[in-house]
Amino acid sequence: MQIQPYLNFNGRCQEAIDFYKRALGAEVQMLMHFKDCPEPQQSAMISPESKDKVMHAALKIGDTTVFASDGRCTGTANFQGISLSLSAKNEAEAQRLFGGLADGGQVQMPLAKTFFSPSFGMVADRFGVNWMVLVAQ
Repeated sequence: MQIQPYLNFNGRCQEAIDFYKRALGAEVQMLMHFKDCPEPQQSAMISPESKDKVMHAALKIGDTTVFASDGRCTGTANFQGISLSLSAKNEAEAQRLFGGLADGGQVQMPLAKTFFSPSFGMVADRFGVNWMVLVAQ
């Protein structure tokens, strides 16, 4: 069994994809816009001006696939009550990843040594997705 995160950006998905490509080296494995949906009744659930929005995307980040969408394009995304944990190979990589995610975001806990990691920090990226970056001991 596998659990995969599915992030709904409510209209900012392409922007998020481009950001994660730069910040994390994400690779787009699949991308479909609403206008390309093979079942027109499903794409009819959104407004005509949203036809170029992302219906579904699959991003490879490290060894994990993260799914993303614009959903119903109804407003601001809300990522409360969940964080994505990102394991870095070393402190230099943790710094690079954390800095990338913090660009335009909000640092909640700067990277620092903890009892469980030589480098751990928390950041909400520019889309409000909460991340925990750490180096395993």
